[in-house]
Amino acid sequence: MPISKSLTWLNRFAWLTVVATLLLICSGGMVTSKGVGLAVPDWPTTFGYNMFLFPASKWIGGVFFEHTHRLIASTVGMLTIILAVWLWCAESRRWVHMLALAAVGAVILQGILGGLRVTMLKDEIGIFHACLAQAFFALMVIIALVTSRSWSEQIPAIRDGKLLRAIALLTTVLIYIQLALGATMRHQHRDLSITDFPTAYGEWVPDTSSAAIATINAARDRIGMSDVSAAQIWLQMAHRFGGVLVAVGVIWFFLCAQCEKISPLRGLSIAWLIGVFVQIGLGAWTIWSNKAADVATTHVAIGATMLGLGAIICAFCSRRMEKTVSRTHQLASDPAIV
Repeated sequence: MPISKSLTWLNRFAWLTVVATLLLICSGGMVTSKGVGLAVPDWPTTFGYNMFLFPASKWIGGVFFEHTHRLIASTVGMLTIILAVWLWCAESRRWVHMLALAAVGAVILQGILGGLRVTMLKDEIGIFHACLAQAFFALMVIIALVTSRSWSEQIPAIRDGKLLRAIALLTTVLIYIQLALGATMRHQHRDLSITDFPTAYGEWVPDTSSAAIATINAARDRIGMSDVSAAQIWLQMAHRFGGVLVAVGVIWFFLCAQCEKISPLRGLSIAWLIGVFVQIGLGAWTIWSNKAADVATTHVAIGATMLGLGAIICAFCSRRMEKTVSRTHQLASDPAIV
């Protein structure tokens, strides 16, 4: 089905909003990694100034990262509202209108949570803020996908559609859980719970008995690191184990997708496979670099990209299955088509 020029520009604007959202996630990751989330103590003003009138000469140190994060967030909010209005005017599909409304609701809630994180000083709000950011990014990716030319193209049916969709959905859910675990660790604002990789304090399964924790904390005290609890160690171990499960899911999907004739899924599976190995490498580098801000932020950004790819893959699998089922029913009801 041919796509009009106006819808082409709509899709380009949607992808621009996706890129801006990813930039916002990177900015938020840098704020958290550098521990400067409270460098600006008031909200929605910035040191009493209107956010958009805050003098550039005062953008120094942690204030630079926190203030630019607010400005990028405001930009994403405006882009989302413009995109939603555009979708309601140009799109005839009602479910796309609902996606647009959900995006506007999510971006407003996200802004409120960001402000409450500053005014209420609650790390739990920061964790929810980070998790909602990832979900919002996935939603924006879906909106950009369903307004694209590739979404409307006719393609061959999937041979193992149910299996592929199940693998893609499970893996994408695991990626989101991984991002939530990562956000929980980052918003504790503490040193690394485990300082070595791939082992954990020299063991594949760390000893977290009271005596072992006391020994670990004594060693950490000698190098000026904060004490750690068994719960914090197992939180990081859960994140590592989750990474293994994600890798298994991505590899499994890649192998299954290579047997299909659908080029979008095959190409996406390759990108997903490359992404998971890059992400594992960045996770290791984050530990080896003692959580360097730029490395940790890149780790967050690739995690978001992996979630976005998962959302696209799940949508494609569902779309292809719908077309396959529709075609099967059509042939069954009208044999003359054959």
